[in-house]
Amino acid sequence: MTNWMPQISQKRLPRYIAIADAVEADIATLRLKPGDKLPPQRDLAYDLGVTIGTVGRAYALARQRGLVSGEVGRGTYILDVGTPEAPFSGPDEAPPAIFHPFMQESTPNKLRLDTTAAAETGQALVLQRLMNDIFTQQPYEAADYTRRIKPSWREAGCTWLRSGSWSPSPESVVPTLGVHAAMIAVVSAITATGDKIAFENVTYSSIARSVAVMGRRPIPVTIDEYGIDPDSFERVCAQQHPKVLVVIPSLQNPTLAIMPEDRRRKIIDIAHRHNVWIIEDNIYGASLDEPLPCLAELAPDQTFHLGGLSKSVSAGARGGWVACPPNMTNRVFTAHKMMTGGLPYVLAELASRLVLSGEAGELREKVKAETARREALAREIFAKQTFTSHPYSPFLWLALPNPWLPGTFKSAAYDRDILIDSADEFRIGQDDKIYHNVRIGFSVPRDFDDVRRGFERLSRLMSDGPAAYDSFE
Repeated sequence: MTNWMPQISQKRLPRYIAIADAVEADIATLRLKPGDKLPPQRDLAYDLGVTIGTVGRAYALARQRGLVSGEVGRGTYILDVGTPEAPFSGPDEAPPAIFHPFMQESTPNKLRLDTTAAAETGQALVLQRLMNDIFTQQPYEAADYTRRIKPSWREAGCTWLRSGSWSPSPESVVPTLGVHAAMIAVVSAITATGDKIAFENVTYSSIARSVAVMGRRPIPVTIDEYGIDPDSFERVCAQQHPKVLVVIPSLQNPTLAIMPEDRRRKIIDIAHRHNVWIIEDNIYGASLDEPLPCLAELAPDQTFHLGGLSKSVSAGARGGWVACPPNMTNRVFTAHKMMTGGLPYVLAELASRLVLSGEAGELREKVKAETARREALAREIFAKQTFTSHPYSPFLWLALPNPWLPGTFKSAAYDRDILIDSADEFRIGQDDKIYHNVRIGFSVPRDFDDVRRGFERLSRLMSDGPAAYDSFE
């Protein structure tokens, strides 16, 4: 039995998840090796000051991830992670909770600079008219379950996913309940419990947490100012053998990196040699006027290309599509239906009509114009600060001056009635890369003056420094 003690005091997670994460992290660093026996639940609970039930749930979650095996009377042992054990779903094992550890309750008088939905440019009137048309023209279909996938829904997907000279074929497109649901459907279709999924080490981490709830194991790949570092990806593939790479190659969230074409080809070559599927999230990149070749164009046989309406047209429309590699469309369609309960007819028809009528494109141009206006304001107010932005991105990646730390700055902003996201909220797990940044999303406030007020408060806060903020009350 190992004298193992997980480091969980600094984790902003439920304790049982923090313990399971510590098991996985210590396996990755070889602190725990195949065959090592974990401490008995009662002993570890005493050492950590938690309940036996908490440790039991942690060990159950580690087993669900394929990290450990357990037998009554023998104890819990570390597995060779190259051959994960099938999950156990006995009555004593509670499933991991669905949570977002950094989610803040929306309270009155707080300015929301922590979200990136499409800016309001009059979408409601367009959506209202189209919805009225749908219920007038197709009342029975709109009020019923979705019985079939209409060709027009796939045609809309082909139109919306088109990037440069590339366009998917209609038979490869699956309409989905937004990009998040599309990604979960793809992961469900091509992976099994215990499989590893590679993510950029800072990214839209809700997907990584979602796949962890599903029993998959997210692992980080280092990125730089140009996106995924090929050497890091090669090393992860050789050592960890991920099944899938999830990547945002254009206007990466939150760093805004745009991956050059030569690096895209390197990443594809590594993925091909190591037999790794690619999930390409193009939710922000679709707004670029001159997009680089998408990964699906360069590697159509191994890339799932995702796009949707939430960041550039309307978040409430929930329109999304995924273009699949050959022979994968039916699997993704079935997985999406099983994971979501099915695509509502009215939302699929709404997204289709928005795109095929040209109104989605018109709204996107209006959103881009408003986004550029707000980004120009950010460049004016934060002129003395270090940050990354793009005229068509609804957020900026702000570097904090020393000695500010992301969590402290976020708390200080909250006390000044502003909600922002710290770098830690985008981290996939523990790695050596440290980010002293916050992400500021500026698309949601309706009033331009509110955006200005928020920017000015944050700029003053950075200038004043932590000495002006007392977290002890």
